[in-house]
Amino acid sequence: MHTNKETPELTTWILWLMTILSGLVVANNYYNQPLLALIAADFRVTESAVSKISVLTQLGYAAGLLFIVPLGDKVHRKRLILIDLAFVVGALLLMAFAKEIWLLFVASFLIGVTSVIPQIFVPMTAELSAPEQKSSNIGLVMSGLLMGILLSRFFSGIVGEYFGWRAMFNIAAGAMLVAWLLVYMYLPEVRPNFVGSYQSLMRSVGKLARSQPRLQLASFRGAMAFGAMSAVFTTLVFHLEEAPFYAGASIVGSFGLVGAVGALAAAFVGRLNKRFTTYQLIYFSLLIVVGSWGFIYFGGATYIGLVLGIVLIDLGLQSSHIMNQTDYFSIPTNATSRLNTVYMVSYFIGGALGTYLAGMAWQFGRWDGVCAVGATFSILAWIAHVVWAKKVTMDVEKGDS
Repeated sequence: MHTNKETPELTTWILWLMTILSGLVVANNYYNQPLLALIAADFRVTESAVSKISVLTQLGYAAGLLFIVPLGDKVHRKRLILIDLAFVVGALLLMAFAKEIWLLFVASFLIGVTSVIPQIFVPMTAELSAPEQKSSNIGLVMSGLLMGILLSRFFSGIVGEYFGWRAMFNIAAGAMLVAWLLVYMYLPEVRPNFVGSYQSLMRSVGKLARSQPRLQLASFRGAMAFGAMSAVFTTLVFHLEEAPFYAGASIVGSFGLVGAVGALAAAFVGRLNKRFTTYQLIYFSLLIVVGSWGFIYFGGATYIGLVLGIVLIDLGLQSSHIMNQTDYFSIPTNATSRLNTVYMVSYFIGGALGTYLAGMAWQFGRWDGVCAVGATFSILAWIAHVVWAKKVTMDVEKGDS
């Protein structure tokens, strides 16, 4: 445990730096989504084949979360972030210059593995925040991350349509060089809080996953809700290409801008924690995710239906995500990076599963199939919360008493 003397102060500037860099880095995982049709045309492959790029990026992200993020408790975080950023640049350049489809798959996986820095920032924020500011500070950093996810689609759609899909990854590599300089110049060092081998560190991750029911439930809720959103965003590009839309990459990317409305609203959910319980906030957030599919399915042939559905699914997902993190970061332990590892690995496995099943559903059932996958994931998240959340809370309170 750190003493106050050893713990750096979380200034407003440092908090905003982590917020902005979280958005810039996480965006690397999502630039590909509006570009899939362009990539498929360039390499003369099918839409379902090129959708593997999104799946591999999410699986890579899950691998990075599992094997890199726990190191935030063991090694100096600033050094870890600087080394990781150098590898991010290399992976993005490999994507930009790949001439074979299999190289795109490799590059996509590596981009996912290395773009995990925001998940080092989030536990840093939780660790350095005063208890009464924890929810709102996590909400701010998460809003940066979420804006990065959503605006990345908008930006890459425009760049792809006017400059080609490869230009986007060159621009992203340049942005990561700027991020490296900002981290080197301004980010404070946080001392590690785990002493032991890497093997024992990873064993402790497994122990947390097995022994913390609050973390287990948050992980399932997060995985299912993110799987639902991944289903719609991965296949949206194919849906909008067809009748009655016949839309290009820039229109598809603009739905990321639409989703940003929901993400911005979700940034304020931490402030509501003073008036409502965590259970209530997650309950209604997941109910919004379930309800969004009514607009996405029944209004799926209109822009207004899709816009309302995307705003609602993003609002519900990001609100529940912030409250999930507030919930498990309240577990009394200093293993913040490892708690975040368990949750975020589950989260992105859920995203990869949603992406994969939506790709299959599109092939066999088009938009109706995608909606069936997304709605099922959403309902499972909400049911799990309703059935188990109060029981988990009571069991934890009994154990603490």
